[in-house]
Amino acid sequence: MPPTTHSSPTIADMTSPPVDVELDRSSPVPLYFQLAQAIERTILDGTLTPGDRIENEIDLAKRLNLSRPTARQAIQALVDKGLLVRKRGVGTQVVRNEIHRPVELTSLFEDLAAAGRAPTTSLLDYRLGTPDEEIADELGIERDASVVSMRRLRSADGEPIAILTNHVPAEFAPAPDELERKGFYQCLRGRGLAIQLARQRIGARLATDDEAALLGGDRGDAVLTMQRVAFDAEGRAVELGRHVYRASRYFFDVTVFDR
Repeated sequence: MPPTTHSSPTIADMTSPPVDVELDRSSPVPLYFQLAQAIERTILDGTLTPGDRIENEIDLAKRLNLSRPTARQAIQALVDKGLLVRKRGVGTQVVRNEIHRPVELTSLFEDLAAAGRAPTTSLLDYRLGTPDEEIADELGIERDASVVSMRRLRSADGEPIAILTNHVPAEFAPAPDELERKGFYQCLRGRGLAIQLARQRIGARLATDDEAALLGGDRGDAVLTMQRVAFDAEGRAVELGRHVYRASRYFFDVTVFDR
């Protein structure tokens, strides 16, 4: 009786099921961009998970009746974005998801929860005092006003993502234990405050020693920064936020319209 042989699975055998893609060929949006968006959605919603392999560009182009350069451009766009990685002899794989955050009037806690991540907060500092000149100007308050300054480390699924520093007029400030259980804006809503408008500035720089240690990186790693002054329905400045995010795990998403 001949010996039984077992063949090893091929790369094609281990490739994830084809991504469901609907292309609008009458749209002015380039086909490569439509394809890249469709693949990105399956990564961000968890249909494709880190380590999953996707179709190669030849199979993708053939299945969707696209040119190979169009399929290649779509895949390369996601490689450049840090969502896919090409490995020689292995194929194209999904890498660990970055935190994808639209630029909207929401808190990081709420955005993480909505994305199916498990947000946690460590309160690093919480103190009552008077504002310096810059904080007073941003909040539109007097220098002798009472302000609560708080600093928190926000994590997602146990991984440090951001250092959040907020300066809040004392009458609006949540209690320390509340900040570790809820998002900041959720705390404000519990006090009858609704954020209606914010002035926001996004930037980038290198991490300090302290920031790198808290975020689990190295001094000189790139970080994204955001400063936000938020106002309630009566036009009162409710908070001045100065936040630092791990650039390797986080990005802001902005939609731009033509006027």
